Amino acid sequence: MSLDQSALAARPERRGAAALGLLGGIAGFLLTLAITLLGLVVVTFVIGRVVPIDPVLAVVGDRASGDVYARVRAEMGLDLPLLEQFRIYLVKAVTGDFGRSVLTTNPVIDDIRTYFPATIELATLGTLIGTVIGIPLGVFAAVRSGSFLDQVVRIVGLVGYSVPIFWLGLMALLLFYARLDWVAGPGRLDIAYDYMVTPVTGMITVDALMQGQTEVFWNAVSHLVLPACLLGYFSLAYISRMTRALLLNELGQEYVITARVKGLSETRVIWRHALRNAAVPLLTVVVLSYATLLEGSVLTETVFAWPGIGSYITNSLQNADMNAVLGGTLVVGAAFVTLNLLSDLLYRLLDPRTR
Repeated sequence: MSLDQSALAARPERRGAAALGLLGGIAGFLLTLAITLLGLVVVTFVIGRVVPIDPVLAVVGDRASGDVYARVRAEMGLDLPLLEQFRIYLVKAVTGDFGRSVLTTNPVIDDIRTYFPATIELATLGTLIGTVIGIPLGVFAAVRSGSFLDQVVRIVGLVGYSVPIFWLGLMALLLFYARLDWVAGPGRLDIAYDYMVTPVTGMITVDALMQGQTEVFWNAVSHLVLPACLLGYFSLAYISRMTRALLLNELGQEYVITARVKGLSETRVIWRHALRNAAVPLLTVVVLSYATLLEGSVLTETVFAWPGIGSYITNSLQNADMNAVLGGTLVVGAAFVTLNLLSDLLYRLLDPRTR
């Protein structure tokens, strides 16, 4: 058998091995996801039992009689053995039953469907701003390493990491809303535009465009742009720093030197070769940044009175509404863990070196 025939015969075996490797990676991803989410359920259950808040008193009040207290405690299953309580909690969590909110009197899962899209809308725009600006800044800083531009980019990133986000939010409101009147104030919409859009996705900008409500759309954008830019700045600090580090590593590789020796333009070497090889880990950075904004936008939502999941959890905690706190925490944690593991899976799928 010739070498060409041997190579052709080996191709199906290689494809089969690659397919098995891909299936193994997906199976490993699903197993890791299941174990991690189970650990998250355990953590939220333990938190609900160790915090110095009595969920029964949150329902019946301080002046309830002993009989009423005992009856409600039995109805909530808190008189059962701890393992039985966890089994019931696990089954309900898997089916999306987080109980009923004391604060809103609605099922917690319905409240989450109402508030979480607002956080997704805010975090998505913030991530887009951070990505569109942060990647070019990181590229320019890496190409001009040690220059004045590089120092400026590093200082911008340092400020984004160091300055408290709630202080930046207050200063932004004072300047752009109170003094310059460039944007709308806290909240998600002006009162005049409330209930003009029927919720479909839960994201007002998307729903307004779908229903042709352009005035509502621009009013929502005016409210959205300031908190989104604030989160975008936080995301930009992380993405620009990681882009600079990844590109500096690629620019030192032999293939870059070879491309320059061949006479390729510096623009093509940087954007077509070096950045392309850094794109896979950079994708992981962007996904992790998005997950961080989904999970960590509580202070921003509080400052801007943004009705997202962070504000919902904070208000519920202040009112001892543990069903809402644990349900919201579990959903946000599940989103963070899923995006984290998804970024790892994408890295393995897109970069053949990791396989």
